[in-house]
Amino acid sequence: MNDIRRGDAMLTDWRAAARRFEAALAGAVLGQEAVIRLVTIAVFARGHVLLEGDVGVGKTTLLRAVARAMGGAYERVEGTVDMMPTDLVYHTYLGEDGRPRIEPGPVLAASEDLAIFFFNEINRARPQVHALLLRLMAERSLTAFNREYRFPLLQVFADRNRVEREETFELPAAARDRFLMEIGMEAPRDAATRRALAFDPRFHDTDRLVAGIETGILDPAALAGIAAAIQHGVRASEAIETYVVALWEALVRPHAAGIRLPGIDDMAGLVQGGASPRGVAALVRAARVRAWLEERDWLVPEDIRAVFAPVMAHRVFLEPIHEMGRAEIVPALCRALFETVPAP
Repeated sequence: MNDIRRGDAMLTDWRAAARRFEAALAGAVLGQEAVIRLVTIAVFARGHVLLEGDVGVGKTTLLRAVARAMGGAYERVEGTVDMMPTDLVYHTYLGEDGRPRIEPGPVLAASEDLAIFFFNEINRARPQVHALLLRLMAERSLTAFNREYRFPLLQVFADRNRVEREETFELPAAARDRFLMEIGMEAPRDAATRRALAFDPRFHDTDRLVAGIETGILDPAALAGIAAAIQHGVRASEAIETYVVALWEALVRPHAAGIRLPGIDDMAGLVQGGASPRGVAALVRAARVRAWLEERDWLVPEDIRAVFAPVMAHRVFLEPIHEMGRAEIVPALCRALFETVPAP
């Protein structure tokens, strides 16, 4: 699949498959079309995804639906405060003969065929677990039992709720940077959708709902080749390149770009760091997939803006005095960027 070229009929077929994938998810999780589109972009950009939202808005249901619709080997773990890194790699038990046994844990159970690893309530796991997960996400590899395992098909999907803070651990900056996107998920506002979620029994049985999703719509073994073809096939003009670089500069140095935010007196000291070259490369990767889904082989400013906040917001690190207000400050900063930096 790695030699697929722009304009091949295969890319058109995969776009149709992407739409079937989105339709399958939309049938299980109502009123989340924007979130589903971002998840689809992440799948074809080969990036990891972190969903964040209130309790009960459908984060786990969506990620279970993603796993079923994609197909491929799938493993899931639940984050707990007593979880240790070894729990991801192996588990021990006593056999019928009373002797200890060691079996592969969730990461190694499917060996190198593992395509989707779903980490539920990731912020309940301890920093030691995050450290192991970081290598898995960054290098798609793991050393265990005196050998190195590689996971070329792997995508990590995780969720966390934003309400509970007791017995939780904030993800370190390095781990957050490895997620292509952090996607906020809110309860639907549309009255008809709310009525269906409340009164339609189909949405009250999550297991049955997910089981009804068409499986294997996307072939994980072929995704890497398709993703590469998309990246090589969607071009960026010099004007778009200039626009992205200008957004990057303004995000890191908003004061120099003339950006002012209400309630922030020291704009020069607002941003401590972040928005690395890796983050901007991820932005372009995601924007190219968005253009491809929109049936274009060139980037426009709307592609950049559509994925900017999910890709870049969690990569901006504010001065500690402002961190408590980042939920309001960073979205406001992103909006100010688009109002300040002229689009081509």
